[in-house]
Parts: sequence; structure tokens; C-alpha cells
Amino acid sequence: MFGFRFGRKSFKREIVINVESLETRVAVLENGKLEEFQVEHPTEERIVGGIYKGVVKNLEDGLQAAFVDIGLKKNAFLHYWDMIPEDAARLEAAEDITIRTMTKKKRYSSEEIARMFPIGSEIIVQVTKGPISTKGPRVTANLSIPGRYLVMMPGSNLKGVSRKIEDEKERMRLKKVLARLPVPEGVGLIIRTAGMGAKQRSFVRDMRGLVDGWNEVTRRIREVPAPCCLYEELDLVERVVRDWLTEDIDRIVVDDPVKFESIKDLASRISRRVRSRIQQYEGSVPIFEHFNLERQLENAFARKVMLKSGGYIIFEETEALISVDVNTGRHKGAQTQEDVIFEVNTEAAEEVARQLRLRNVGGLIVVDFIDMKQKKNRNAVFKTIKDALHRDKAKTNVLPISNLGLLEMTRQRVDEGVLSSMYVDCPYCKGRGSVKSSLSMSVEIQRQVSALMRRFKDAGQRKLQVVVNPTVLDRLRKEDEMILMDLENKFSGYLSFRADPGRHVEDFEIRNAETGESFFTTTPKLAEPRA
Repeated sequence: MFGFRFGRKSFKREIVINVESLETRVAVLENGKLEEFQVEHPTEERIVGGIYKGVVKNLEDGLQAAFVDIGLKKNAFLHYWDMIPEDAARLEAAEDITIRTMTKKKRYSSEEIARMFPIGSEIIVQVTKGPISTKGPRVTANLSIPGRYLVMMPGSNLKGVSRKIEDEKERMRLKKVLARLPVPEGVGLIIRTAGMGAKQRSFVRDMRGLVDGWNEVTRRIREVPAPCCLYEELDLVERVVRDWLTEDIDRIVVDDPVKFESIKDLASRISRRVRSRIQQYEGSVPIFEHFNLERQLENAFARKVMLKSGGYIIFEETEALISVDVNTGRHKGAQTQEDVIFEVNTEAAEEVARQLRLRNVGGLIVVDFIDMKQKKNRNAVFKTIKDALHRDKAKTNVLPISNLGLLEMTRQRVDEGVLSSMYVDCPYCKGRGSVKSSLSMSVEIQRQVSALMRRFKDAGQRKLQVVVNPTVLDRLRKEDEMILMDLENKFSGYLSFRADPGRHVEDFEIRNAETGESFFTTTPKLAEPRA
């Protein structure tokens, strides 16, 4: 039974997979703590990493970019310097690989681009960034297809080893392995970090699969008219096995029997030892609840994230940037104020790096640490966040903490953040996260009542009934009763009130108390849907 199989043994690193008809969730835990999280909706098309045969629709010299129809709702954005594949600095689809060469990437003039890619011409591109908000996807003509151990780059002659493999002896071994591989002409290869310790036959098998996949892409290029998708990235579960199942993973637990068999089959191609780490969850409690992940996710994605020390951080996402504010809260334990601040800032630095991974947010990020007087403490906190960001697969750039306690950084944005895919703006507050107070509503109601009574000459029309939310009515009765009585006396009118529990707190209506005729109503407008 499940309780016997999973109840006692503790695991250092494990992957938990929840598969449902409309959503697939994957979490990486370290000693029970959530460290990585990804979600995918099977009904939605996978864009990032896909290779498309597109049609050039427009050339914008001012932007130095082309807009390409690849068959999606919005045309893709393609920089002029990404339209022609070259052996130059590029970020590969495998997130941990950056190759730099001494070759300077050639920039083409607008006339050259217009001559090589006239409007209506076809071009093969790969999506590097999905559509975000009102922007279409970003694409490049530098293609790359990731495998388990290798990244294949059609149209390139680059060959190398991931920079994250730092052991010089292992790098030399892998370079020799790479030199012996029967690489097809015009195809570049990069060895991924998963290739550490792998045998020659594993690389040969991986390359064979990549070549077969590319041959299928070339067949579709010849036979299928544009715009069309030529290659689609693996689904989330398959990517997890390919990219995350390494030697430091103790086990993978999945709650779907079909995916369980699929993962075992994929893992068996990697290693028999790895295959034994795949386990099927058979408990009656949902898998994420069993591993205490639902609560961790709820806490992780909250605006206010508590720290173990008693401090907390406030996470705010805006159109322009992401701001993170660090506060001491109820921290206790350190001797001096400077020690308290340093401890909270250090813990916050690690938590900020974790939050960025979990939320999968990008762009400009500003962290407002608590002011530290000592420069050595600022440097230590800076080093902490830099070290914590090393495990982030997205590219980051971090500047030192300023004298004001601000840290500025950028994080590569590839797709919509997790919150954007799981939540929508509140239709009433429009994403403000707040509504008008009872005091503000009382003032607004008095203003409208005064205007109506001043306008009506007929005394019968001055008999008004106000329909409001119970919370607002409570304020009117307990705190503003005398003011409302003064209004009645001032205009020789009559006021009555009725509570409507179904009415929004910012919504009220003023009626004729005798006939029920509506004189004034205000209903909060619903937020515009996301683009």
C-alpha cells in the first residue's frame, strides 16, 4: 500500500508529478521544501522551443525587425540580426548552455534584409519567447533541438561542452567523445550538463534520435505549406525526465498510471538504475496534499511571503518591473540592530531567488533590502543572492546593492509567469487588490443624495431609499447617522436604507422610496480581459 511504500523513508531531492485532464503540475522538493514548480495545460499549444515555417509579413526598419506569420494569433517578432543563422554568441534552447565564440556577428543593412527576405518570402524560425500580454512570440533563425545529453544546432558548425561542466578532466573527456561522434555535415553539437559521466554509446544513441527528428523536420519543410509548425517541444512530463532526472534526484512520484508507464519507458533509455526511482502514487489523498505542496504553493505565491526568522518580503508585480520589499517583521534572536538586519536580508536574498524560480517571472526586478550601514554586510548579502541564482535556469544579471539598499537585476523572461497562467485579475478591483472603504462609500452616497434632493422640487421625490452592501450600511447606521439626519432636515427629505448582501461593496442604488423608480445606480465595471 502507498502508506507503507512512502510513509517512512526521507528523500533529499524528489520530483512530484500531478497529472489531470486540464492541468499538469510538476514540483521539485528538497527535504520536503518546494524549490521548483512548473505547470502546463495540455489543451494549450506549446509554443516555446517550437520550430515553424513562417511567412514574412512586414519589415520594420525603425525597429530593425521583421514580423512573421507562423500560424498563431499574433505575428512573431524577429530581429534582423537573428534572421540569418551564424556561428556567434547565442543562448541555446537548453537553458544551461551559453556558447561564446570570437566571431563577431555580422549586422545586415535594411536593404540587404529586404533583398534576402522580401515580404511574402518563407523563413524557418524557432520560438525563443512565448507571447506575453499584448506582445507576440519572439523567434530566431538560429535553430536548436535539445536531447538528453546533446543539443543539436542545424545550420551551425559549433561544437563544445556546457560551461556549467567545470571539472577540467571531465571537459577533456567529453571533448574527445564529441570528436568521435559521427556528426552530420552542417550540424553543430553541444554536450549538456547531463552528459557528465555518460558513456560514448549514450551520446551516440542521443544523437541518432536528434538526427531522426531533424530529418522529419526537413521532410515537413519540403512538403507542408507555410505557415505551419514543423517541430513541437516535448510535453512537461517528458521534459522533466529529459532535463531534470539526474543522479541527484532520489525519486520521481507520479499519480497517473499512463504517465507512470511512459516515464518508466523514457527513464529506461537513460539507465536501469534511474528507472528504479520512478514510483506511482496510489494514495487516496491528492498527491500534492500528501506532500504538503498545496499549502506551500499557496504561501509561495502570496503577496506577503513570511521568512523563518519572523521577517517577511512583499512581492509586487507591475507592468514596468517587479518590486520586492524586505521587512524585519517580528524577527528576534540577533544581538544588535545591524545583526538583525543582516540576518533578515540574508534570508530574504535566498527566498527572493527561490520566488523568482517558482513564479517564473522576468524583466526588471528591484529588491529593497533593509538599509545596512556596513559595506561588508551589503557585499555578503549580494554574494548570497548571486549564489542562490546559480541554480536558476533562466539567465540573470545582478548589480551590487546600492548605498540606499536597492538591488537591481534582470531575469530572462521566456514565457508567461506561473501566476499569469493560474490567476486572473479580480473583475471588480481590476487587479488593484483593494476596494473602496466604507468611509469613502458613505461620502459618495451622501454626495449623490444631496445632489438628488437639491434637484427635486417635488417633496414626494425627496423620499429616497438607498440600497447598499451590508458593510456600508453598518457604517451609515453606526457612525454617520447624525450626518444623514442633517441631510434630511436640510432638504426636507426622507431617507431609508436597505441592505443587499449580493451587492458589491462599491455598488449602491438610490430609488424613489414610494414608487421604486431608480434615480441613480453605480455598478463597478468589470476589468478588461487580458490580451
